Amino acid sequence: MELDSAGVPANIAAAWGLRERPGKGPKPGLTLDGIVRAGIRVAAADGVGAVTMSRVAAEAGASTMALYRYVRAKDELLELMVDAAIGDPPPLTSGGDWRAGLIAWSWACRELYMTHPWTLRVPVSGPPATPHQLAWMDAGLAAMAQTGLREEAKLSIVLLLTMYVRNEATVAVDMQTAVQALGSSLDEAMAAYGKLLKMLVDPSRFPALARAIEAGVLDRADDPDEEFVFGLDRILDGVGLLIAQRAGG
Repeated sequence: MELDSAGVPANIAAAWGLRERPGKGPKPGLTLDGIVRAGIRVAAADGVGAVTMSRVAAEAGASTMALYRYVRAKDELLELMVDAAIGDPPPLTSGGDWRAGLIAWSWACRELYMTHPWTLRVPVSGPPATPHQLAWMDAGLAAMAQTGLREEAKLSIVLLLTMYVRNEATVAVDMQTAVQALGSSLDEAMAAYGKLLKMLVDPSRFPALARAIEAGVLDRADDPDEEFVFGLDRILDGVGLLIAQRAGG
């Protein structure tokens, strides 16, 4: 892992503005923020796969070599782009109600992913360490300030919710992409899927699935928001049980 002069990983130093500014160069108007914003525009238009140093340089109106004076590698640029895109979490006022606070936090996180779906395609390279990532972590932990839970439990809950929201958003985005490619609505695609399974599923081989099909579960698509709420509520029910056990213990 490459470190800066202070011993901070180079990519993290860039995110926190700890890296020294480059000296005078061929493009005085070029800035790290401008490069990051150019990268975000490329990713939003054509996906993360289109983000290359040369493409971002062209978007920023600079040479590729000029970019390397501010960003050391594409992976570093991607991390900076994600941190800039997610921004700080919105104010989450719940009056000390941990459940309301975590619900608001989870919905805000989901909205972020749905607004910037390209961020879901950037591989997770390590634990959160950039400014905005830590701001979101802090907000999630703050929602549980009055629960009496141990700090390690709070952190595990934030991690669990993060994984749930990210996975749910990824599936939602993938489904939207697939349906758009088919040129149909989500309900139409789901109805076609249900019809296909009725032809393929043998009740003697897949009895439980056959019962679900017979009940009409796959005849239409469920509301994505309702699906999100269902899963979120089950997780928070478990958190509530943990809090009750902690209080009882």
